[in-house]
Amino acid sequence: MFARCRKAWGISLAAVAVAAATSAAAWPVQVVAENAGVDCTEARAGIVRLEGRVTPNVCAFLQRQLAFGRMPTGELPPSGEKALDHPRVAAYLDIFDPAATLWEAGSTPKTDHRVIGAAIGASLNLVPDLRYTGTDVVADGGVVMFGQWNTATVKGRKIAYPQIARNVLGDEGRTIQARRYYDRHVLVRDTLPDAPIGLFEGIADTGRPSTTGPAPVRPTPAELPERLAAWNAGNTDALLRRMGGARLAGPGLAEPLATKAAKRDYLQRLFGKADLELKAGQVAFGKTTTYVEWFGAVTRKQAASAAESPAVPFGIVERFGPDGEWELYFDTLPVLADRQTIDGLFARLAKP
Repeated sequence: MFARCRKAWGISLAAVAVAAATSAAAWPVQVVAENAGVDCTEARAGIVRLEGRVTPNVCAFLQRQLAFGRMPTGELPPSGEKALDHPRVAAYLDIFDPAATLWEAGSTPKTDHRVIGAAIGASLNLVPDLRYTGTDVVADGGVVMFGQWNTATVKGRKIAYPQIARNVLGDEGRTIQARRYYDRHVLVRDTLPDAPIGLFEGIADTGRPSTTGPAPVRPTPAELPERLAAWNAGNTDALLRRMGGARLAGPGLAEPLATKAAKRDYLQRLFGKADLELKAGQVAFGKTTTYVEWFGAVTRKQAASAAESPAVPFGIVERFGPDGEWELYFDTLPVLADRQTIDGLFARLAKP
């Protein structure tokens, strides 16, 4: 599906813009869109690949989402609830229903415009030049999986990273429940000398794939319960068996993995460090692309006790693309460190 490699993966909009070091596969040469629903020309122009039925509600959401992504911050927002009066914070809040819930990686869900507004205000103080465009977007009923490519400058370092913004829409196309999927590790990894070593450090292909074969068929709804069970059981064989020769992209990877051995190492590294307790989330089926969300909690295995490592909110989004792409989006920091350590890293990151 892509023409050039995406080198970095990452993070968020409304908690503390963060990034990740994973590669996705690449960018399409031309915009691909299904001829379904309303035209929504302005939004389509800001998205690389748009699939699904674009209803008036979906179109309204896309326009608001993209407007915030390209809007300059200008003067930095004040702290706390005073940030709500800032033009770019107001543009962000216009995406959400007043009673919306927003979940960001590594945190508990945020509810209420005042709380969400204060959070995005803090993010814009950290990365005032945050911008994004739409990459792979699938609309399926009231669910929109919005893939985006973010750019920002953190302490003088330019970063670029992908993110999946998962949204359930209500009236007028405003989001009533949002979840954001990204890996925050690369932000601290390249900035703070004592940041934890990456979860997937050293994993890469060696040699050539034994077989490429045809691109795997995207999973059907009937197959999803078995796939969820495989994630929760740490069943590497079951996950790989379904994907065949698909290239695997995810957090911590400089290039997608093509060999079965490397893909096995990648999954086993995750399952060796983390116990997952996930449930089925939202699914979005497009013409060529499918997104599947798993959401729940993760517990670090390497902790000395449950008190040191309580279960924290955690989720994974899988993207199955038209040319055999298999992409994973999740945050590795809860697997690498406890909440106190992570909070300390970001507190230092926020200092001038």
